[in-house]
Amino acid sequence: MYGKQPQRVSLLADVQSRVDDRRLAIDWVGIKDLSYPITVLDRARGRQQTVGRVTMLVRLPQQQKGTHMSRFVEILGEHHTEITLSSVQSMLEELEDRLGSERARVEVDFPYFITKEAPVTGARGLMGYNVRLAGRTGIRNRMELQVKVPVTTLCPCSKEISESGAHNQRGEVTVLVRLCGMLWLEEIVELVERCASCEVYSVLKRPDEKFVTERAYSRPVFVEDLLRDVASELMQRDVVEHFAVEVETIESIHDHNAYGYLSLTRDDTQPSGWR
Repeated sequence: MYGKQPQRVSLLADVQSRVDDRRLAIDWVGIKDLSYPITVLDRARGRQQTVGRVTMLVRLPQQQKGTHMSRFVEILGEHHTEITLSSVQSMLEELEDRLGSERARVEVDFPYFITKEAPVTGARGLMGYNVRLAGRTGIRNRMELQVKVPVTTLCPCSKEISESGAHNQRGEVTVLVRLCGMLWLEEIVELVERCASCEVYSVLKRPDEKFVTERAYSRPVFVEDLLRDVASELMQRDVVEHFAVEVETIESIHDHNAYGYLSLTRDDTQPSGWR
C-alpha cells in the first residue's frame, strides 16, 4: 500500500489548545463571511430558503493559543435549517460552551424576498430586502434584527416653491430593533413603506407608474419627516425595546445624499417611556 497511513485522531496534536505566554486576550476571533444555505421564517409561506453570509466569533482567553475553527461551522450546520433570533441565541450559548469562551458573537446577513403586487394592475414580482440577524453575549446579551427598505421620497420644499412638478428620489431606510417578543420582518417593511412618499416595486405597468408618480406627489416627505414617522410607529410596538433608524436618500438634484439617524431605548422612568 502506497502513501502514508492515516493517523488516529486521538493521537493528533491539538495545537490550538496549547498555552500562549504573551498574555494577550483576543477580543474576537473566528470565521467571517461564510456563504451557507439557511432557512428563515416567512409570514406568508412559513419558511423561506436563502443564502446567508455568516460571521461567528468568540473571545479568546490570553492563555489559549488559538480557537477551533471547525467547531464554528459544525454549530452552524446544526442550526441552519431554521435561523431565527431564538436559534441565534442557542448558537451563542453553544459557541461559549464548546469553545470555552466567556463571550460570543453571531451575525447572519441574507437577502429576503417578498412577493408584491403592483398597485393598479396587480402584476406580481419579488422584492428583495437585505436583512441581518445578530447577537452577542457579554456584559449584556444583545439580539438584533435589521432590515434595509428601499423607498421613494418627494421633496416638500420643491413641491411648495415650484409651479409644477417636484424632485423625487430613491432612498433607503435601515431599521434595527431589539425585541422582547415576536415581530415579523414583513411588519417592519410595511411600516417603513407606509411612511414614505411611495413604495418601490419590482414590476410596474403604465397604469401603475401613473399611480406611484401621483401618490409620491401627494405625499411629500423630508428625510426628517420619514425618520420621525418611522420612529413614531416603532414606539407604538410593545415588543420593541430599542430601535435605531437611518434614512439616506440619493438626491436627484444635489451633489450629496441627505441623511438622518434616530435611536431610542424603552425606559418607563421617562415621561415619554423612551430615552
